[in-house]
Amino acid sequence: MTAVIARPAPAPAVRPARGDGPRRPISPARLKRQLWTIVLSAIAVVVFLVSVFPVYWMVNTSLLPNNLIRGPVPHFWPDELTFRNYELVLFGDTRAPFLPALGNSLAVTLLTVMVALLFAFLAALAVTRFRFRGRKAFILTILVIQMIPGEAMIVSTFRVLDGWQLLNTIAGLTLVYVATVLPFTIWTLRGFVNGVPIELEEAAMIDGCTRTQAFWKVTFPLLAPGLVATGVFAFIQAWNEFLLALVVMSRPEMMTLPVWLRTFQQATQTTNWAAIMAGSTLMAIPVIIFFLIVQGRMTSGLVAGAVKG
Repeated sequence: MTAVIARPAPAPAVRPARGDGPRRPISPARLKRQLWTIVLSAIAVVVFLVSVFPVYWMVNTSLLPNNLIRGPVPHFWPDELTFRNYELVLFGDTRAPFLPALGNSLAVTLLTVMVALLFAFLAALAVTRFRFRGRKAFILTILVIQMIPGEAMIVSTFRVLDGWQLLNTIAGLTLVYVATVLPFTIWTLRGFVNGVPIELEEAAMIDGCTRTQAFWKVTFPLLAPGLVATGVFAFIQAWNEFLLALVVMSRPEMMTLPVWLRTFQQATQTTNWAAIMAGSTLMAIPVIIFFLIVQGRMTSGLVAGAVKG
């Protein structure tokens, strides 16, 4: 009988710990890249703080009593927290109510975005996918109209709306806002449509799609990010516009939020800055919600476009 002698397993090789060996010197190019990264990160942090601080200051001021705001000592945090300013904004009966102004702003803004996107989308398709006489003149006219300031057309706008019996109406202000944002939305969407090669539609038509199916199944998903970005611009411009709304919507019950916010500043009374900051904070909430919703859809549109492209 043969005895079996078990051999000991070989000891695992011991690797030198990371960092025990001699360190390789950092090359000048790598050191330069690291320094640039640190500098750019510091600049990004500074830009972020400068951008966020006004928003923080607005919210902080809205939570302070009015007498502390006017004091010589700045309060960088709400050490005497109060919601009295929000109660005054929402339920105060000395000025125009907040909720009707919020409803007017939402109605005008959403209608403006939908109508402007519809017309801008059709116009952008026409000037990019078709060749017709006067096409270049049309594009040039859009660019020239975009450069005209809205204040130059206040008198003519007022007279036209007065003649059409559209003063102090949602439809009248929506019509003005659509005319204001339409040139820029056409110009912006034209760039997005130009970025989608027409060969994609032709390839889909070779695979059996009709022209309409090729457009809706191939081109339209790729245009989703452009539509969303253009819609965000139209929303912000219509939501924050003040001068045209002041001229067109003169009745207190038809005020939009920027005009309603002006009622806290009276020539014969002391301005209630805390209430203005509270109203501004409430006014910013729908914009933030809208942006959060649209941002998710913008991301999904980009992913869908990447897969199909």
